[in-house]
Amino acid sequence: MKILPALIAATSLAPADKIRQDLQGWAIEAGVADSTLSWLYPLLGVCAICLLAYFCAAAFRYVVQPLVLKVVEKTAAKWDDYLLNPRVLRAVRRLIPPLVCYSLFPLVFARGSSLLAFLLKVSAVYLVVVSILLVTAFIRSLYDISNEHRTLRDRPLKGVYQMATLITILVGIIIVVSIIMDTNLTTIVAGLGASAAVMALVFRDTILGLVAGVQLTANDMLRPGDWITMERHGANGFVKEVTLTTVKVQNFDNTITTIPPYLLVSESFRNMRAMWNSGGRRMKVSIHLDANSLRFCSPEELAGYAERGYIDDERAHSAEPVANTEAFRDHMLRYMNRHPDANGDYLSMVRMLQPTPEGLPMELYCFCRYTEWKPFERFQSQVLDYALVVAREFGLRIYQRVASGDVKP
Repeated sequence: MKILPALIAATSLAPADKIRQDLQGWAIEAGVADSTLSWLYPLLGVCAICLLAYFCAAAFRYVVQPLVLKVVEKTAAKWDDYLLNPRVLRAVRRLIPPLVCYSLFPLVFARGSSLLAFLLKVSAVYLVVVSILLVTAFIRSLYDISNEHRTLRDRPLKGVYQMATLITILVGIIIVVSIIMDTNLTTIVAGLGASAAVMALVFRDTILGLVAGVQLTANDMLRPGDWITMERHGANGFVKEVTLTTVKVQNFDNTITTIPPYLLVSESFRNMRAMWNSGGRRMKVSIHLDANSLRFCSPEELAGYAERGYIDDERAHSAEPVANTEAFRDHMLRYMNRHPDANGDYLSMVRMLQPTPEGLPMELYCFCRYTEWKPFERFQSQVLDYALVVAREFGLRIYQRVASGDVKP
Protein backbone atom coordinates (compact mmCIF):
# COMPACT_ATOMS: atom_id res chain seq x y z
CA MET A 1 0.00 0.00 0.00
CA LYS A 2 1.21 3.47 -0.80
CA ILE A 3 1.76 5.61 2.29
CA LEU A 4 0.20 8.92 1.23
CA PRO A 5 -3.07 7.58 -0.25
CA ALA A 6 -3.54 5.39 2.79
CA LEU A 7 -3.08 8.36 5.09
CA ILE A 8 -5.55 10.44 3.07
CA ALA A 9 -8.12 7.67 3.06
CA ALA A 10 -7.76 7.27 6.81
CA THR A 11 -8.82 10.91 7.36
CA SER A 12 -12.52 11.47 8.03
CA LEU A 13 -13.72 13.56 5.07
CA ALA A 14 -17.49 13.44 5.48
CA PRO A 15 -17.63 16.30 8.03
CA ALA A 16 -14.89 18.09 6.06
CA ASP A 17 -17.12 18.63 3.03
CA LYS A 18 -19.83 20.23 5.17
CA ILE A 19 -17.31 22.50 6.96
CA ARG A 20 -15.80 23.58 3.64
CA GLN A 21 -19.19 24.32 2.14
CA ASP A 22 -20.19 26.37 5.19
CA LEU A 23 -16.99 28.43 5.03
CA GLN A 24 -17.41 29.09 1.33
CA GLY A 25 -21.09 30.00 1.86
CA TRP A 26 -20.17 32.54 4.53
CA ALA A 27 -17.61 34.08 2.19
CA ILE A 28 -20.15 34.39 -0.64
CA GLU A 29 -22.70 35.95 1.72
CA ALA A 30 -20.01 38.44 2.75
CA GLY A 31 -19.83 39.59 -0.87
CA VAL A 32 -16.69 37.79 -2.01
CA ALA A 33 -16.77 37.07 -5.74
CA ASP A 34 -16.31 33.54 -7.03
CA SER A 35 -13.18 34.49 -8.97
CA THR A 36 -11.64 35.99 -5.86
CA LEU A 37 -12.80 33.12 -3.67
CA SER A 38 -11.04 30.57 -5.89
CA TRP A 39 -7.58 31.80 -4.76
CA LEU A 40 -8.40 33.69 -1.55
CA TYR A 41 -10.04 30.73 0.20
CA PRO A 42 -7.02 28.35 -0.15
CA LEU A 43 -4.61 31.11 0.86
CA LEU A 44 -6.58 32.09 3.94
CA GLY A 45 -7.11 28.42 4.83
CA VAL A 46 -3.40 27.62 4.70
CA CYS A 47 -2.53 30.75 6.69
CA ALA A 48 -5.18 30.06 9.32
CA ILE A 49 -4.10 26.45 9.81
CA CYS A 50 -0.41 27.40 9.98
CA LEU A 51 -1.21 30.12 12.48
CA LEU A 52 -3.20 27.68 14.60
CA ALA A 53 -0.32 25.19 14.48
CA TYR A 54 2.06 27.94 15.61
CA PHE A 55 -0.18 28.83 18.58
CA CYS A 56 -0.50 25.17 19.58
CA ALA A 57 3.30 24.79 19.54
CA ALA A 58 3.69 28.03 21.50
CA ALA A 59 1.16 26.84 24.09
CA PHE A 60 3.13 23.63 24.52
CA ARG A 61 6.38 25.58 24.86
CA TYR A 62 5.20 28.15 27.39
CA VAL A 63 2.58 26.15 29.32
CA VAL A 64 3.05 22.38 29.04
CA GLN A 65 6.84 22.21 28.84
CA PRO A 66 7.51 24.28 32.02
CA LEU A 67 4.97 22.17 33.94
CA VAL A 68 6.63 18.94 32.81
CA LEU A 69 10.09 20.23 33.77
CA LYS A 70 8.85 21.25 37.24
CA VAL A 71 7.34 17.80 37.80
CA VAL A 72 10.55 16.15 36.63
CA GLU A 73 12.64 18.24 39.03
CA LYS A 74 10.50 17.17 42.00
CA THR A 75 10.69 13.44 41.30
CA ALA A 76 13.32 11.33 43.03
CA ALA A 77 14.07 9.27 39.92
CA LYS A 78 16.95 10.31 37.70
CA TRP A 79 15.96 8.67 34.43
CA ASP A 80 13.16 11.19 33.77
CA ASP A 81 15.70 14.02 34.04
CA TYR A 82 17.26 12.67 30.84
CA LEU A 83 14.23 11.30 28.96
CA LEU A 84 12.19 14.46 29.58
CA ASN A 85 14.95 17.02 29.31
CA PRO A 86 14.51 20.25 27.30
CA ARG A 87 16.10 18.67 24.22
CA VAL A 88 13.52 15.86 24.09
CA LEU A 89 10.61 18.19 24.88
CA ARG A 90 11.79 20.52 22.12
CA ALA A 91 11.70 17.59 19.70
CA VAL A 92 8.19 16.69 20.90
CA ARG A 93 7.09 20.28 20.34
CA ARG A 94 8.22 20.06 16.72
CA LEU A 95 5.65 17.31 16.16
CA ILE A 96 2.70 19.62 16.85
CA PRO A 97 2.72 21.79 13.67
CA PRO A 98 2.74 18.92 11.14
CA LEU A 99 0.13 16.99 13.13
CA VAL A 100 -2.18 20.01 13.27
CA CYS A 101 -1.68 20.78 9.59
CA TYR A 102 -2.16 17.20 8.51
CA SER A 103 -5.36 16.94 10.54
CA LEU A 104 -6.94 20.24 9.43
CA PHE A 105 -6.00 20.49 5.76
CA PRO A 106 -8.72 17.99 4.70
CA LEU A 107 -11.29 20.15 6.52
CA VAL A 108 -10.53 23.12 4.32
CA PHE A 109 -9.72 21.73 0.88
CA ALA A 110 -11.79 19.55 -1.40
CA ARG A 111 -11.21 15.85 -1.38
CA GLY A 112 -9.13 14.63 -4.31
CA SER A 113 -7.76 18.07 -5.18
CA SER A 114 -4.13 18.34 -6.20
CA LEU A 115 -3.58 21.12 -3.66
CA LEU A 116 -4.75 18.89 -0.80
CA ALA A 117 -2.51 16.06 -1.97
CA PHE A 118 0.46 18.43 -2.15
CA LEU A 119 -0.17 19.91 1.30
CA LEU A 120 -0.64 16.49 2.87
CA LYS A 121 2.56 15.28 1.24
CA VAL A 122 4.49 18.27 2.61
CA SER A 123 2.96 17.72 6.05
CA ALA A 124 3.82 14.02 5.96
CA VAL A 125 7.46 14.73 5.02
CA TYR A 126 7.64 17.37 7.76
CA LEU A 127 6.20 14.87 10.25
CA VAL A 128 8.74 12.19 9.32
CA VAL A 129 11.65 14.64 9.65
CA VAL A 130 10.63 15.87 13.10
CA SER A 131 9.97 12.26 14.15
CA ILE A 132 13.57 11.43 13.22
CA LEU A 133 14.74 14.36 15.33
CA LEU A 134 12.65 13.07 18.23
CA VAL A 135 14.10 9.56 18.00
CA THR A 136 17.68 10.87 17.74
CA ALA A 137 17.09 13.12 20.77
CA PHE A 138 15.78 10.09 22.68
CA ILE A 139 18.87 8.08 21.70
CA ARG A 140 21.08 10.94 22.84
CA SER A 141 19.30 10.91 26.20
CA LEU A 142 19.90 7.18 26.52
CA TYR A 143 23.59 7.83 25.85
CA ASP A 144 23.65 10.46 28.60
CA ILE A 145 22.02 7.98 30.99
CA SER A 146 24.63 5.33 30.17
CA ASN A 147 27.42 7.86 30.79
CA GLU A 148 26.10 8.43 34.31
CA HIS A 149 25.51 4.74 35.04
CA ARG A 150 28.17 3.18 37.25
CA THR A 151 28.51 0.06 35.11
CA LEU A 152 27.85 1.40 31.63
CA ARG A 153 29.84 4.63 31.72
CA ASP A 154 33.13 2.77 31.17
CA ARG A 155 31.82 0.79 28.22
CA PRO A 156 32.43 1.96 24.61
CA LEU A 157 28.72 2.43 23.83
CA LYS A 158 28.99 5.60 21.77
CA GLY A 159 29.43 3.60 18.56
CA VAL A 160 26.27 1.58 19.31
CA TYR A 161 24.22 4.74 19.81
CA GLN A 162 25.71 6.25 16.67
CA MET A 163 24.67 3.16 14.72
CA ALA A 164 21.14 3.40 16.14
CA THR A 165 21.01 7.04 15.07
CA LEU A 166 22.29 6.15 11.60
CA ILE A 167 19.67 3.40 11.18
CA THR A 168 16.94 5.84 12.28
CA ILE A 169 18.05 8.40 9.72
CA LEU A 170 18.27 5.80 6.93
CA VAL A 171 14.76 4.52 7.70
CA GLY A 172 13.47 8.10 7.75
CA ILE A 173 15.08 8.84 4.39
CA ILE A 174 13.47 5.75 2.88
CA ILE A 175 10.05 6.82 4.17
CA VAL A 176 10.51 10.38 2.89
CA VAL A 177 11.52 9.14 -0.55
CA SER A 178 8.48 6.84 -0.55
CA ILE A 179 6.19 9.77 0.26
CA ILE A 180 7.71 12.14 -2.29
CA MET A 181 7.78 9.57 -5.10
CA ASP A 182 4.42 8.08 -4.00
CA THR A 183 6.00 4.62 -4.11
CA ASN A 184 5.56 1.53 -2.02
CA LEU A 185 8.15 0.98 0.71
CA THR A 186 8.67 -2.58 -0.50
CA THR A 187 9.74 -1.30 -3.91
CA ILE A 188 12.35 1.00 -2.40
CA VAL A 189 13.62 -1.68 -0.02
CA ALA A 190 13.88 -4.12 -2.92
CA GLY A 191 15.90 -1.56 -4.87
CA LEU A 192 18.21 -1.11 -1.91
CA GLY A 193 18.63 -4.86 -1.68
CA ALA A 194 19.74 -4.97 -5.31
CA SER A 195 22.39 -2.35 -4.54
CA ALA A 196 23.52 -4.05 -1.33
CA ALA A 197 27.02 -4.67 -2.71
CA VAL A 198 27.50 -0.97 -3.46
CA MET A 199 26.15 0.02 -0.04
CA ALA A 200 28.40 -2.49 1.67
CA LEU A 201 31.36 -0.92 -0.09
CA VAL A 202 30.30 2.62 0.79
CA PHE A 203 29.54 1.81 4.43
CA ARG A 204 32.38 -0.68 4.87
CA ASP A 205 34.07 1.15 7.76
CA THR A 206 30.73 1.78 9.45
CA ILE A 207 29.67 -1.87 9.28
CA LEU A 208 33.07 -3.11 10.44
CA GLY A 209 33.05 -0.50 13.20
CA LEU A 210 29.64 -1.67 14.39
CA VAL A 211 30.73 -5.33 14.52
CA ALA A 212 33.99 -4.39 16.24
CA GLY A 213 32.16 -2.19 18.72
CA VAL A 214 29.85 -5.06 19.67
CA GLN A 215 32.85 -7.37 20.15
CA LEU A 216 34.79 -4.80 22.18
CA THR A 217 31.77 -4.20 24.40
CA ALA A 218 30.74 -7.85 24.80
CA ASN A 219 34.28 -8.99 25.66
CA ASP A 220 35.09 -5.89 27.72
CA MET A 221 38.30 -5.43 25.73
CA LEU A 222 38.41 -1.65 25.78
CA ARG A 223 36.98 1.21 27.82
CA PRO A 224 37.39 4.97 27.68
CA GLY A 225 40.25 5.85 30.02
CA ASP A 226 42.22 2.65 29.42
CA TRP A 227 45.95 2.90 28.78
CA ILE A 228 46.68 0.95 25.61
CA THR A 229 49.74 0.51 23.42
CA MET A 230 49.64 -0.36 19.73
CA GLU A 231 53.17 0.20 18.47
CA ARG A 232 52.36 -0.59 14.85
CA HIS A 233 49.99 2.38 14.67
CA GLY A 234 51.94 4.67 16.99
CA ALA A 235 49.42 4.54 19.86
CA ASN A 236 50.67 4.68 23.43
CA GLY A 237 48.36 6.51 25.78
CA PHE A 238 44.85 6.76 27.18
CA VAL A 239 41.68 6.06 25.22
CA LYS A 240 39.68 9.28 25.01
CA GLU A 241 36.74 8.25 22.84
CA VAL A 242 35.36 5.16 21.12
CA THR A 243 33.02 5.94 18.21
CA LEU A 244 31.54 3.96 15.35
CA THR A 245 34.47 4.58 13.01
CA THR A 246 37.43 5.68 15.17
CA VAL A 247 39.11 5.11 18.50
CA LYS A 248 40.93 8.22 19.73
CA VAL A 249 44.04 7.64 21.83
CA GLN A 250 45.81 10.56 23.50
CA ASN A 251 49.50 9.73 23.60
CA PHE A 252 51.80 10.83 26.39
CA ASP A 253 53.22 13.58 24.17
CA ASN A 254 49.66 15.00 23.91
CA THR A 255 49.27 13.90 20.30
CA ILE A 256 46.13 12.08 19.17
CA THR A 257 46.21 8.75 17.34
CA THR A 258 43.02 7.56 15.63
CA ILE A 259 42.57 3.85 15.03
CA PRO A 260 39.65 2.11 13.28
CA PRO A 261 37.82 -0.10 15.81
CA TYR A 262 38.08 -3.22 13.66
CA LEU A 263 41.88 -3.08 13.88
CA LEU A 264 41.62 -3.50 17.66
CA VAL A 265 39.77 -6.77 17.04
CA SER A 266 41.77 -8.11 14.10
CA GLU A 267 45.18 -7.11 15.53
CA SER A 268 46.72 -7.32 18.98
CA PHE A 269 47.12 -4.44 21.42
CA ARG A 270 48.16 -4.12 25.04
CA ASN A 271 45.67 -2.89 27.62
CA MET A 272 47.14 -1.81 30.96
CA ARG A 273 43.80 -1.79 32.79
CA ALA A 274 44.47 -5.08 34.63
CA MET A 275 47.83 -3.75 35.84
CA TRP A 276 46.22 -0.47 36.82
CA ASN A 277 43.55 -2.20 38.90
CA SER A 278 45.87 -4.81 40.43
CA GLY A 279 47.85 -2.36 42.55
CA GLY A 280 51.20 -3.60 41.29
CA ARG A 281 53.32 -2.37 38.39
CA ARG A 282 56.29 -4.42 37.29
CA MET A 283 59.84 -3.13 37.37
CA LYS A 284 62.27 -5.07 35.19
CA VAL A 285 65.69 -3.46 34.69
CA SER A 286 69.19 -4.83 34.20
CA ILE A 287 72.62 -3.57 35.14
CA HIS A 288 75.76 -4.86 33.43
CA LEU A 289 78.63 -5.93 35.67
CA ASP A 290 82.25 -6.02 34.61
CA ALA A 291 83.19 -9.71 34.43
CA ASN A 292 86.76 -8.88 35.54
CA SER A 293 85.43 -7.72 38.93
CA LEU A 294 83.85 -11.08 39.81
CA ARG A 295 85.57 -13.00 42.65
CA PHE A 296 84.92 -14.95 45.83
CA CYS A 297 84.37 -13.06 49.08
CA SER A 298 86.77 -13.56 51.98
CA PRO A 299 85.41 -14.55 55.45
CA GLU A 300 86.25 -11.07 56.71
CA GLU A 301 84.23 -9.48 53.91
CA LEU A 302 81.27 -11.76 54.58
CA ALA A 303 81.39 -10.93 58.26
CA GLY A 304 81.47 -7.22 57.41
CA TYR A 305 78.47 -7.60 55.05
CA ALA A 306 76.54 -9.43 57.78
CA GLU A 307 77.43 -6.77 60.35
CA ARG A 308 76.12 -4.00 58.10
CA GLY A 309 72.95 -5.98 57.35
CA TYR A 310 73.73 -6.60 53.70
CA ILE A 311 73.37 -10.40 54.02
CA ASP A 312 72.07 -12.77 56.69
CA ASP A 313 74.27 -14.74 59.10
CA GLU A 314 73.57 -18.01 57.33
CA ARG A 315 75.10 -16.69 54.13
CA ALA A 316 78.04 -15.18 56.01
CA HIS A 317 78.94 -18.52 57.64
CA SER A 318 78.30 -20.65 54.56
CA ALA A 319 80.69 -23.54 54.11
CA GLU A 320 80.65 -23.06 50.35
CA PRO A 321 82.53 -20.22 48.70
CA VAL A 322 80.33 -17.15 48.18
CA ALA A 323 80.90 -15.01 45.09
CA ASN A 324 80.54 -11.28 45.41
CA THR A 325 77.76 -11.39 42.78
CA GLU A 326 75.87 -13.86 44.98
CA ALA A 327 76.18 -11.63 48.02
CA PHE A 328 75.16 -8.65 45.91
CA ARG A 329 72.05 -10.46 44.62
CA ASP A 330 71.01 -11.42 48.15
CA HIS A 331 71.42 -7.87 49.34
CA MET A 332 69.46 -6.34 46.44
CA LEU A 333 66.63 -8.83 46.97
CA ARG A 334 66.46 -7.90 50.67
CA TYR A 335 66.55 -4.22 49.73
CA MET A 336 63.66 -4.52 47.24
CA ASN A 337 61.54 -6.61 49.60
CA ARG A 338 62.00 -4.06 52.40
CA HIS A 339 61.41 -1.02 50.23
CA PRO A 340 58.25 0.82 51.42
CA ASP A 341 57.02 1.31 47.84
CA ALA A 342 57.42 -2.35 46.82
CA ASN A 343 54.38 -4.60 46.57
CA GLY A 344 55.19 -7.76 48.49
CA ASP A 345 52.15 -9.62 47.15
CA TYR A 346 53.89 -10.21 43.83
CA LEU A 347 57.08 -11.94 42.74
CA SER A 348 60.44 -10.28 43.31
CA MET A 349 63.83 -11.71 42.37
CA VAL A 350 67.34 -10.85 41.28
CA ARG A 351 68.90 -13.09 38.68
CA MET A 352 71.92 -13.35 36.41
CA LEU A 353 71.38 -13.44 32.66
CA GLN A 354 73.43 -14.81 29.82
CA PRO A 355 76.86 -13.11 29.61
CA THR A 356 77.23 -10.66 26.74
CA PRO A 357 80.14 -8.73 25.21
CA GLU A 358 78.86 -5.72 27.18
CA GLY A 359 79.33 -7.48 30.52
CA LEU A 360 77.33 -9.76 32.79
CA PRO A 361 73.67 -8.64 33.04
CA MET A 362 71.98 -8.81 36.41
CA GLU A 363 68.21 -8.34 36.29
CA LEU A 364 66.20 -6.67 39.05
CA TYR A 365 62.58 -7.86 38.98
CA CYS A 366 59.87 -6.69 41.38
CA PHE A 367 56.55 -4.85 41.56
CA CYS A 368 55.82 -1.34 42.75
CA ARG A 369 52.65 -0.63 44.67
CA TYR A 370 52.15 2.55 42.62
CA THR A 371 50.73 2.20 39.13
CA GLU A 372 50.92 5.90 38.24
CA TRP A 373 53.80 6.91 36.05
CA LYS A 374 55.67 9.41 38.26
CA PRO A 375 55.63 7.41 41.53
CA PHE A 376 56.63 4.28 39.66
CA GLU A 377 59.54 5.99 37.92
CA ARG A 378 60.67 7.39 41.26
CA PHE A 379 60.66 3.90 42.77
CA GLN A 380 62.49 2.41 39.80
CA SER A 381 65.12 5.16 39.86
CA GLN A 382 65.70 4.68 43.60
CA VAL A 383 66.27 0.93 43.17
CA LEU A 384 68.53 1.40 40.16
CA ASP A 385 70.56 4.20 41.77
CA TYR A 386 71.08 2.14 44.90
CA ALA A 387 72.17 -0.91 42.90
CA LEU A 388 74.70 1.08 40.88
CA VAL A 389 76.22 2.66 43.98
CA VAL A 390 76.17 -0.26 46.40
CA ALA A 391 77.79 -2.60 43.85
CA ARG A 392 81.13 -1.03 44.81
CA GLU A 393 80.68 -2.28 48.38
CA PHE A 394 80.92 -5.80 46.99
CA GLY A 395 83.95 -5.11 44.84
CA LEU A 396 81.89 -5.05 41.64
CA ARG A 397 82.32 -2.62 38.81
CA ILE A 398 79.56 -1.51 36.45
CA TYR A 399 80.45 -2.18 32.84
CA GLN A 400 80.52 0.68 30.37
CA ARG A 401 82.20 1.08 27.05
CA VAL A 402 85.43 2.99 26.90
CA ALA A 403 84.92 6.62 25.98
CA SER A 404 87.47 9.18 24.83
CA GLY A 405 87.63 10.66 28.33
CA ASP A 406 88.64 7.31 29.78
CA VAL A 407 91.77 7.03 27.65
CA LYS A 408 94.74 8.72 29.29
CA PRO A 409 97.80 9.65 27.23
